[in-house]
Amino acid sequence: MSQASPGPLAGPGQGHVPVLRLGEVLLVTLPGELHDGTAHQLQQDVAASVARSGAAGVVIDISGVEIVDSFLGRVLAEIAGQAALLAARTVVVGMRPAVAITLVELGLTLPGLYTALSTERAMELLTGRAPVVGGPGGPRPGSA
Repeated sequence: MSQASPGPLAGPGQGHVPVLRLGEVLLVTLPGELHDGTAHQLQQDVAASVARSGAAGVVIDISGVEIVDSFLGRVLAEIAGQAALLAARTVVVGMRPAVAITLVELGLTLPGLYTALSTERAMELLTGRAPVVGGPGGPRPGSA
């Protein structure tokens, strides 16, 4: 059963990013741009959803993100840190090669985050149907 977490709009002109529950996992799909107010609201919504649901993990789909900067990297790392404190792992999916290159060029290692090449693979990692290879922010040999 999937549910979207309730949450107000982040502010005038800024959207709300829904947090969907898919069994033991929460799914978040980031829009192309993430404004300050929306990012803050998203962090609160994810933490509240993890605490309320006892989710084992959070999948953050960034396939709609074309440009990454240190702000987005910090937001992702903070969400992962908050989720980890609530006993949930965070996996980022949908990363474009250009985004990965930019993150490396910016020196952002994104501690606490795992990566997967697809949402399906991320779900397998978080539900225990696939072995975790490498730690957060580290190489992921064999990711499919």
